Amino acid sequence: MLALLHTSPVHVPVFEALRDEAHPGLELRHFVDEELLRRARREGPAAVTDEVRAALRGAVAEGARAVLCTCSTIGGVAEAEAAGLSVPVLRVDRPMAAAAVAAGPRVVVLAALRSTLAPTTALIDEEARRARRSVTVRSVLVDAAWPCFEAGDTEGYVREVAAAVDRVTDADAIVLAQASMAPARHAATTPVPVLSSPAPGLAAAVRAMRAVTPTA
Repeated sequence: MLALLHTSPVHVPVFEALRDEAHPGLELRHFVDEELLRRARREGPAAVTDEVRAALRGAVAEGARAVLCTCSTIGGVAEAEAAGLSVPVLRVDRPMAAAAVAAGPRVVVLAALRSTLAPTTALIDEEARRARRSVTVRSVLVDAAWPCFEAGDTEGYVREVAAAVDRVTDADAIVLAQASMAPARHAATTPVPVLSSPAPGLAAAVRAMRAVTPTA
């Protein structure tokens, strides 16, 4: 069983659909805690370390063979807690960051939450060092999008993000920092590669889980 740690219930059907499309038969279990993101936004991601640790241990206790954190703001916190667990813990955006680094030296990060910008930029810098590449990262806050998300206006949210994507120039890759932004990838018209995290993140988690439990 693969556990997913979410900070919004909107991610549940997204990952269920990805599972059905690419990993049929895979058992997923979803753990949703919206307060983790609210507190991380107020106090910083490190403030929720204890709560994230408890959530990860709870998932393992329920039988998880790997855990995927789908929130970019707290993904680094979850990943850092892997050392204390017996199963792999992955952040959903790491494969996306690696792909951005491979695409070229000019990376633009779009986020609807300011709290997501720094963790995502740091992750891309980390992947650039790992790949021994020189990358310049620019951050764009799509501040008109999040009120739409909070109001349940998914179409408005995607529209705002897609419009921001299409305003980007001088980039080799555009990174959609939050998993919830993924639909904007298809709504945008830019010729620049637009990268989102859910599909590659889930695929990486499945590989990690099967590497330690080959029959899973």
